[in-house]
Amino acid sequence: MSDAGLTRGMKLIAGNSNRELAEKVGQYLKLPFTKAVVRRFADMEVFVEIQENVRGEDIFVIQSTSYPANDNLMELLIVIDALRRASARRITAVIPYFGYARQDRKVGPRTPISAKLVANLITEAGANRVLTVDLHAGQIQGFFDIPTDNLYAAPVMVKDIQDYLGEDNLMVVSPDVGGVVRARALAKRLGADLAIVDKRRERAGESEVMNIIGEVQGRSCILIDDIVDSGGTICNAAEALIAKGAKDVCAYATHGVLSGGAVARIANSKLKSMVISDSIAATEEVRKCANIRRISIAPLIGEAMRRINNEESVSSLFD
Repeated sequence: MSDAGLTRGMKLIAGNSNRELAEKVGQYLKLPFTKAVVRRFADMEVFVEIQENVRGEDIFVIQSTSYPANDNLMELLIVIDALRRASARRITAVIPYFGYARQDRKVGPRTPISAKLVANLITEAGANRVLTVDLHAGQIQGFFDIPTDNLYAAPVMVKDIQDYLGEDNLMVVSPDVGGVVRARALAKRLGADLAIVDKRRERAGESEVMNIIGEVQGRSCILIDDIVDSGGTICNAAEALIAKGAKDVCAYATHGVLSGGAVARIANSKLKSMVISDSIAATEEVRKCANIRRISIAPLIGEAMRRINNEESVSSLFD
């Protein structure tokens, strides 16, 4: 990615969900943040005040809707509303991690499609455009009636894999059948082979049987996923790969949700390392975990923002 070029009438605002990533994006773009207050009243209502003139400006609001998802989502919506009422020319919601993305379809009778509801809320609040990274399901782009750019963290992961693991004897592994397209794309970029973990439960009450599709004996395996939440799927897949003779297993995931006992589970697993992006702010537990490492997607997001501001192609980032 090229060094950030000139930006035209571009302003940045950051919510409170991931200040560290927002500041890195600002450094990449060589832009200060617009003065704004985003705070809570005593009853935890969100209050926002934009303290600079933004009339006619191209505004980018950086806010992941990660834990606490509802608080961070409300912050985003209220910031967008404040900017719309302040006559900003264009408002782009930059959402590195799009919460509610896993609720992208009806999983049973009388259940919501919350990802569509959140898309409606962001649009109705006044956003003109959305920029996000590795949506859990690509069709969520169609839930928005405004332009939506879905960036891919794969180029950042490929560089990290080449720097830390080299390119010899690698095997990219999808931890489940649903992630095959993602794993195949990474394998193609690396020029590596592909394997799949096929998990199935033969009978109710019995543990899952892990079948490995592909020859992993003596290979350095790379598990790839978009979201790691409880860590159970990744850790079980790593154990199955080692049992089948894999030399070692590393995992890469864009969004490290890592809820509950996930960090402890990863620390005690067969994983040599778990690499996540900084799309979600790291907890102290994540920072201290010896086999969890973080890579930054700030240059990727910053470059996409610069291109949007300059009306340049975003998709060519991935050519």
